[in-house]
Amino acid sequence: MNQVNRRNFLRLAGAGAAAAAAAPMAQAVNTVTIGTDVQQGKPATNIEDAIKVPRNANSMPGLYPGRVAMSKSTMSVKDNAIVEKEVYDMIARTMLLLTEEKKLKKAWRKFVSPGDRIGLKVNPVAGKSLSTSHEVVRSVIAQLEESGIKRSQLTIWDRREFELTDAGFTPENYPGIRIVGTEQMDKEGLYYGKDGKLYGEHMIDRDWYYWADVEGNYDEYTMPYMVNGGKYSYFTRIVTQDLDKIINIPILKNAGMTVTLALKNLAYGSISNTGRLHAKLWNETCAQVCAFAPLRDKVVLNIVDGIKGCFNGGPGANPQFFCDYQTILAATDPVAVDRIGYEIVLAKRIAEGLQKEGTPAALEFMRQAESLSLGVADRARIDLRETVTG
Repeated sequence: MNQVNRRNFLRLAGAGAAAAAAAPMAQAVNTVTIGTDVQQGKPATNIEDAIKVPRNANSMPGLYPGRVAMSKSTMSVKDNAIVEKEVYDMIARTMLLLTEEKKLKKAWRKFVSPGDRIGLKVNPVAGKSLSTSHEVVRSVIAQLEESGIKRSQLTIWDRREFELTDAGFTPENYPGIRIVGTEQMDKEGLYYGKDGKLYGEHMIDRDWYYWADVEGNYDEYTMPYMVNGGKYSYFTRIVTQDLDKIINIPILKNAGMTVTLALKNLAYGSISNTGRLHAKLWNETCAQVCAFAPLRDKVVLNIVDGIKGCFNGGPGANPQFFCDYQTILAATDPVAVDRIGYEIVLAKRIAEGLQKEGTPAALEFMRQAESLSLGVADRARIDLRETVTG
């Protein structure tokens, strides 16, 4: 088996993978079809398999459908650095607004309990300069600990373990917390083990998959990013076997004329073989993958890191388009929080002259998620609760 080292892989495949991921994100697509018919040429998927699995008390949209708590603070960034104490307070304010509790511990304990295996789903895909911030992650961890959750119960995870490392999510920076990704390499920078298989193959759960009638064909340099080809995208064992609860912590970024937030962070971060899904099924993937039980029934909270983000050039990291949104959003409803996040990014894009108004296509994946009972996309039905400091 040809061993692909990290430097050569990133040189040969990294730029192409990023471009493939970003290009189709703002394209309009049709409404999700729940059934056997495919409308207007859309590839068939196995969304019916997800719908057949009974829901439970934790299922999306969770305890507070349609409710979003937002905290803004001009004190959250000083001299271009994130102020961690202020971020901690902002998260605390959103948790109390969201739950209507007076004590922070009681607010957190609505979602997690001692003994739960809890995953923190971050987004390091854009590298150090535009990943989920450590100030937000450390504040979440601190509040969980103060609520009686042990560090040994926590896992920080994402799709690519080496991107976590590059962004500073390491055991040294987070002692006592498991750090893991689906796609892995060894200390020599190799993706294949002595058995000739990608390390990532041991991290996927072949009992849980998203099937779509689109073929994934990859060369040796791209395969480590995909784990497998074909028409099956397998869920990571991290979500199917290792965790009881998931707290989703995306970063506030644009993706073309729409956003890459809660739903996208979960869907594309939890399955293999995603390259095939961008061109024809980006919206469907964002919505439908989240409808499968390992995500639908385990994601109990979404905390959007909107302290720093971008309004153009996303989901990559182009410093020309970075901005300080100075905002934290919290919701159990991933659709509603994406809808509010979209409004924030849209307002910035309009202010910068990038567009004059929103487009229906930008909301398509949210509407599809709403049709799957994952949350509320209709802005008129979203209860936005705000607090502003400074």
